[in-house]
Amino acid sequence: MRCRSMAVAIALFAAALATAGCGLGPGEDVGEVSLTVTRDYGAEPVLAPLADEVSESDTVMRVLERDAEIATRYGGGFVQSIDGLEADERFGRSFDWFFYVDGVESTVGAADYPLHGGEAIWWDYRDWSAAMRVPAVVGSWPEPFLHGYDGRRRSVAVECLGGGAACGAVRGTLARAGADVEPESGVDAVSNSAQGAIRVLVGPWAQLRRDSAAAQIENGPQASGVFADFEGNGAGARLVGLGVDGKPALTFGPGAGLVAATRRYDAPPTWLVTGVDQAGVEAAAGLLDRADLRDRYAVATEGGEETPLPVR
Repeated sequence: MRCRSMAVAIALFAAALATAGCGLGPGEDVGEVSLTVTRDYGAEPVLAPLADEVSESDTVMRVLERDAEIATRYGGGFVQSIDGLEADERFGRSFDWFFYVDGVESTVGAADYPLHGGEAIWWDYRDWSAAMRVPAVVGSWPEPFLHGYDGRRRSVAVECLGGGAACGAVRGTLARAGADVEPESGVDAVSNSAQGAIRVLVGPWAQLRRDSAAAQIENGPQASGVFADFEGNGAGARLVGLGVDGKPALTFGPGAGLVAATRRYDAPPTWLVTGVDQAGVEAAAGLLDRADLRDRYAVATEGGEETPLPVR
């Protein structure tokens, strides 16, 4: 009789939890998220972009399962294929699915990533032979500036490192996009950013390369996740776009600019608005919009033309 009473009590407790939405039931609606699914570093759509209402019990995996035909592996925690496009090894190169939430690569599996509403989810199928880890991308603009990441909205610190007028332009663009931009600390000065702020560095590469997060670019995409490099110094400096193999594919001339994002360890993402010279920095500052950055890992610009990176 005692065992039966205990079983009834447990059943009633479980039912109460489900009714309250504490993880056993669907939970309350928390808002809408967007879902983008592409391949080859955002070059081609796999699914049409869509929006989905989510509840407090939803995860990145559940959203994908509702809107696409998928196969999983490792007990259902990781995606093997989406709409028939499957993780594979071909010609000695590795291809797989990776996902970003608000422009930041996740450190947990899709089944373990909870949603809070407002997130921009991006799945991309790519060759990861040259860079398995790409910690941050620019293609979910205006995220992560609008909603932050990991369920926490964050302030934005614009650090002006010789960027001149481009610094004010970047600050204005971020503010209009809805970002919580920290107060200006002075022209050509490093912001005393609040702990956990997303950093945006603005200035020529000769200045930005002194920053430890930005300097990762010089160690290749396997270190920074950015398929770009800079050659030379001063007036002879050149921006080089790298291919998916991590090797030089396209050299840009004077006035070239770059918008990219990276991350050092567990620190917040660092965005780079830079170029080989002042003209390049100003050109890069003009790329901060959805039309130029959408579904792109990074973008180079020269003479008014944008080139998605890696070079395709």
